[in-house]
Amino acid sequence: MTDTRTTVQPQAVTLTVPSHPRFLYIIRSMLYPLAVDAGFGKKGARHIVLAVDEACSNIIRHAYGGDPDKAVTITVLDEPERFVVSLRDYGKKADRSAIAPRALDDIRPGGLGTHFMAVVFEAVTYDTSLEQGTLLTLDKQKQQVKT
Repeated sequence: MTDTRTTVQPQAVTLTVPSHPRFLYIIRSMLYPLAVDAGFGKKGARHIVLAVDEACSNIIRHAYGGDPDKAVTITVLDEPERFVVSLRDYGKKADRSAIAPRALDDIRPGGLGTHFMAVVFEAVTYDTSLEQGTLLTLDKQKQQVKT
């Protein structure tokens, strides 16, 4: 008997939204089902969404200085062994030397976005070599799918 199933090649899903916080729900609404479809449980998918939401908030706050008229582009790639989320902005380049989470015992609002990203994703990279802006890539290995 011949196997008639076709191999599905990974496809990237890309969405661009304005850099206003009110549009972040669109990114969350797109990302959650993609993470669940990739094999992450509901809790794991919520963690992915929270980390990406924090990254988007950082783009709005730091790269664009709160300007709501810029663009944030998210690309999600569901590969067989990894789940990759890329965020592209065209604002102020990220200063990698200044990117660090605050101490967890420093109880106050804000400052935990980079901590969430580092906990949820195995690799967090900032590409500032682009002519304008930053490309943030968040990479999660699927063999660690548990929740």
